[in-house]
Amino acid sequence: MKPILKLYRGYANEGELIVMGHVFRPTTKEEYDFQKTRFKNARSVIRMFRIKTQKNADVYLDLNGGKIHTKTLDDGYFKFCLPLDKETGYGWMDYYVSIFHDGEEITEKGSFIRPHEGNLGFISDIDDTFLVSHTRNPFKKIFILLFRNVNSRKVFEGVVPHYQALSTAGRNNKEEQNAFFYVSSSEWNLYRFIVDFTKLHDLPRAVLLLKDIKTSLLDLFITGRGDHNHKFEKIKHILEFYPNLKYTLLGDDSQHDPFLYENICKIFPVNVKSVYIRQTGHHKKEKAVAALKNMEDMNVATCYFTDSNEAIAHSKRIGLIS
Repeated sequence: MKPILKLYRGYANEGELIVMGHVFRPTTKEEYDFQKTRFKNARSVIRMFRIKTQKNADVYLDLNGGKIHTKTLDDGYFKFCLPLDKETGYGWMDYYVSIFHDGEEITEKGSFIRPHEGNLGFISDIDDTFLVSHTRNPFKKIFILLFRNVNSRKVFEGVVPHYQALSTAGRNNKEEQNAFFYVSSSEWNLYRFIVDFTKLHDLPRAVLLLKDIKTSLLDLFITGRGDHNHKFEKIKHILEFYPNLKYTLLGDDSQHDPFLYENICKIFPVNVKSVYIRQTGHHKKEKAVAALKNMEDMNVATCYFTDSNEAIAHSKRIGLIS
């Protein structure tokens, strides 16, 4: 049996590279299969929340012809924050990380983005922003997570053309994409599911910033809930890491997005260009309306919508997309 090395999408600015991942204990279990249906899918999801991490594992990043060494934290997570060679190119690039087991080197390839020169960045929530998750109904949310595989999970109508337009907004070369981040209260356990889902629906390739990994079956039943302060800190970090971008924030009113985004606008009064909030219930929430009004008072364009076509029309109206 060998330990398992998982890498996540990293990101870089003009002077720093950040890449991260997890090391898991050796296991005889096969890789999670999100293509399975019904009870087989549920079994895969349950096992995903029972995985065991490996602390203090030696991890090596290949960079500029050498290996940089670190160790995993107590939850098996590792993160390299390193000075970046200014000659590094732009767009998506590969990186390699290795661990050793009984003298054998185990290497995995990840990717990181150094955004092309431009001025737009996009930060989106996941559950009930583009992935139909029924967050307002915890029992239904868990049922769907357990018994609906990646092929049967739904994306909101109109999200894909909107996000695709945003990803190339303001660019003459459509191969150059704007920086996109998916920031969620979902845990790292769900990373590969989210990546598979976004690929399946042709959503923009993005850096994912998720919540600390969980290793207990009990955590499955509270996934995506609890304290959302980590989302605020992750979004704040992105704006500090790329201070020259003008941001659009996309979320929904099922939990705390309107208020998180309101606080971000207060701290970064010139960085946020627009905010989009999906209405998840039958009526607009008064507190969400008040938060959006407050953002508009700070010269942020806001859109509180039920249908993504409303969001697309708004983006065209404010000149965000053509």
